[in-house]
Amino acid sequence: MAGHGGKQRSFRPIDRVGSRVGGNHPRHWPIRHLVGGADDCYATRVKPRPHPPARPHGVLTEVLPDLWFVTGTVAMPGPLPVRFSRAMTVVREGGRLVLINSVRLDAQGLEALDRLGKVTDVIRLAGNHGADDPFYKEHYGARVWAPVDAPYMPGFSPKAPPYFEPDERYDASTRLPLRDASVHLFRSTPPEALLLLARDGGVVIAGDALQNWERRDEFFSWLGALMMRMFGFIKPLNVGPGWLSQCKPPAEDLRAVLQLPFAHVLPAHGTPVLGDALAKFRPALEAAAARRS
Repeated sequence: MAGHGGKQRSFRPIDRVGSRVGGNHPRHWPIRHLVGGADDCYATRVKPRPHPPARPHGVLTEVLPDLWFVTGTVAMPGPLPVRFSRAMTVVREGGRLVLINSVRLDAQGLEALDRLGKVTDVIRLAGNHGADDPFYKEHYGARVWAPVDAPYMPGFSPKAPPYFEPDERYDASTRLPLRDASVHLFRSTPPEALLLLARDGGVVIAGDALQNWERRDEFFSWLGALMMRMFGFIKPLNVGPGWLSQCKPPAEDLRAVLQLPFAHVLPAHGTPVLGDALAKFRPALEAAAARRS
């Protein structure tokens, strides 16, 4: 595939050892995980797969200084048209761009992205996301970061080889490719992270943990909207219901979010919450922690 500036790049995955079993979010409906007895299989080969195509998405919108947000589409496999939205955040530092919760953009979207700067890194937060990380690795030569013990697994089989391995595995002590960034890690299965930027009063970028789907948007199919509403996803200021029930984060990890200094949340599902976000999410976090206690 032609890379940035038309230069040909070939992607050679790096063999590393993952652990526990997770999955790729666009492969799961409802979200499911098979846990245990699978650690040995991640020491085997990486089996790359074709990149998912670019799907309908919106425009890159600057929501805070040097932070852009764009909403795109998840299309579930199968005969029925189950589609819903997901969002990517772009952080600019100098002339560098770091993508969080990557969403593949079409040619016009990539041109708009290139006008903002040079893509150098991709950060994966949710163990059920990441399908487009290999595209950005190949297209830009970006360095990909993912939580420790969160493999890129296709489908539901714990014995299936991962389709991708990131360049870097991070934990709470890792120095990330943004100078004001840190992570809060949930000990869920698979692990999940919140990325905290120490700017503008504190900015949290979330994967599946914190969501803000007030209503269906144009990227939902009618069936996707119906199913998401039935499962409790279409709700503002929400702790992701599928993630909470299936990935089982500890209650103390949920309560610890209330100690983080943040005013804004940029979620992978839903719209940005700009201003007073900690107070706004408090009831949902307290309820979720009580449920997991």
